[in-house]
Amino acid sequence: MILSWIFLVVEKHIRTISDLSDSSLSSTRNYSRRRTSNEVCSTNIAVYTNVIAFTLSELRTITRAFRSDYVIGEGGFGTVYKGYIDRNVRVGLKSLPVAVKVLNRNGRQGHREWLTEVNFLGQFRHPNLVKLVGYCCEDEHRLLVYDFMLRGSLENHLFHRTSMLLPWATRMMIAYGAAKGLAFLHNAKIPVIYRDFKTSNILLDSDYTAKLSDFGLAKTGPQGNETHVSTRVMGTYGYAAPEYIMTGHLTTKSDVYSFGVVLVELLTGRKAIDKNRPIKEQILVDWIRPKLNDKKKALEILDKRMDGQYSVRNAHKACNLAYYCLSQNSKARPLMTDIVHTLEPLQQTAMQTSLPTRLNTLSSSDYIVPRREHRSLIANCDSGITSIQPCM
Repeated sequence: MILSWIFLVVEKHIRTISDLSDSSLSSTRNYSRRRTSNEVCSTNIAVYTNVIAFTLSELRTITRAFRSDYVIGEGGFGTVYKGYIDRNVRVGLKSLPVAVKVLNRNGRQGHREWLTEVNFLGQFRHPNLVKLVGYCCEDEHRLLVYDFMLRGSLENHLFHRTSMLLPWATRMMIAYGAAKGLAFLHNAKIPVIYRDFKTSNILLDSDYTAKLSDFGLAKTGPQGNETHVSTRVMGTYGYAAPEYIMTGHLTTKSDVYSFGVVLVELLTGRKAIDKNRPIKEQILVDWIRPKLNDKKKALEILDKRMDGQYSVRNAHKACNLAYYCLSQNSKARPLMTDIVHTLEPLQQTAMQTSLPTRLNTLSSSDYIVPRREHRSLIANCDSGITSIQPCM
């Protein structure tokens, strides 16, 4: 139960560092002390041709004055609303369903995290990253506008009883897509470490394509001769790499460990941390890793609801991949590009051999028609919470 001890240590450590004063953070969180909010935003946000600077008034229109029945997610960061943009909001805008995240000024994410997300998502475009449509920085208000993800979060589909079962083929497709998103970040000109990879931050579009969301904790990786980045410990219990928790040393291999946790959640249908399980099984990695490279035990821990949907050979390959991703030695973990190459044939084979299945978890109550002249459908979804917090 090594990780159990680590989590107890880091919880104490995190409570300590959360009370420390960070001059760069305090200067931006206290928006109006020295400079006006608009000055702070114009100084720190790069110009991105594909990102719209919305006014607060426009976002009130989009969300119908932030109506309570438009809420699709809440957490320590604030509230997420569903909405719709079109030419009635601003001339020239294309009709598009969106999700609007309103940051809680007293929440876990402040101006710095908001700015990080704008600048990372503003410069990157990739099929497996959620698209940032726009933002609003007006007075003390901080908002982000994203493409709406019809299927919500992976967390919902894996762990909410009201959701239909994700078959093996779809799980492999999601793992493959998420891996491509991380590999893209790691191989950018200046590497980016996502730092909060978990099921609630993986959103799914109408075709179940995985999209990484919530970049508030993302950080540029080591460059040149640097081996790691030293930083405050941030993330979510159950997903963070042990060496990062203990030392604050962050590398792309930290993301690889988190990917391994999500992969075993996909394989088993179990949560990273589940206090409703027997004590020895509450921390998924502690319980499962020794079984992943045992050919007999590996098959026994797979989600029973997927029986008959996969070949034994492919199941062993997926388990073996997870085993190495979760290595205590970060250098023994594979690169995300290697993970993509391993998953590609697994998801291709799974999609070719699976029976045609239409996954439809939406009911009529999930839909809204934002304007009478528009008949596009928007469904309920859940937004992941990015913070230093236990994974319940």
